[in-house]
Amino acid sequence: MDTDRDTLFDFPCRFPVKAMGRDADDFEATVVGIVRRHAPDLGEGAVSLQPSRGGRFVSVTVTITATSRDQLDAIYNDLAEHDQVLMAL
Repeated sequence: MDTDRDTLFDFPCRFPVKAMGRDADDFEATVVGIVRRHAPDLGEGAVSLQPSRGGRFVSVTVTITATSRDQLDAIYNDLAEHDQVLMAL
């Protein structure tokens, strides 16, 4: 069974990976490092930050060129396992 055919995406495609956590000095680097393990060719402007209204939390969005559903699953699994990541979308 081809898992790429069981998805709504037509790979390769641009895909934003978003992770939320507490606004710590190393949170952005942590998220980018996790994503880069699975998508090493991040382009210019691939990373954006959005602080929460109260400033305690931040979301980091990393836009990648996704090549497969397995790649996306691996990224989300690694993000979910990290103790600094509170939520990944």
